[in-house]
Amino acid sequence: MTTTNNIVLTSNEIELVQSTFTKVLHISDAAATLFYNRLFELDPSVRHLFPAEITEQKKKLMGTLKTVVFSLRQLETIVPAIEELGQRHVRYKVEERHYETVGASLLWALEQGLGKDFTAEVKSAWVSAYTLISNTMKNAAHGVSA
Repeated sequence: MTTTNNIVLTSNEIELVQSTFTKVLHISDAAATLFYNRLFELDPSVRHLFPAEITEQKKKLMGTLKTVVFSLRQLETIVPAIEELGQRHVRYKVEERHYETVGASLLWALEQGLGKDFTAEVKSAWVSAYTLISNTMKNAAHGVSA
C-alpha cells in the first residue's frame, strides 16, 4: 500500500496501473499522440505551453510516466522529483485547472490504447494514481511538501 496526501493506493491498484502501463509502453508514441491530441482538443489554450514540435515532449511524458508508474511501490523515493516537477510547472505557467484536463486526457488515451483491457477497475486504479501524483504536484506548487 502506498499513501501520500491522504490518498491510498492499494497493492492491487498499483498492480493494475503497472500491468496496464506495460501494455501501453508497446504503443508509447501512439499513446502520447493520443494524449496530446486529446489535451489540445479539450483545452486549446494549453497548446502554447508546449513546443511546436512535440516529438521530444512525447518522449518526456512517457519517460516520466514510466518512472512514476514503476516507482509506485516506493513512492517516497520519487516524491521529491514529483514535487520539483510541480514547482517547475508553476514556472511554465501551468494552472491548477490544467491538472483536471491532463487527467481526463490521460484516462481517455489509456482507454483508447488499452481497449477492452481498460475496465472500470483499471480506470479506478489510474484515477487514484493520477490523483495522488497530481495532488503532490499541486501541493508542491503551493509550497506544501508531502
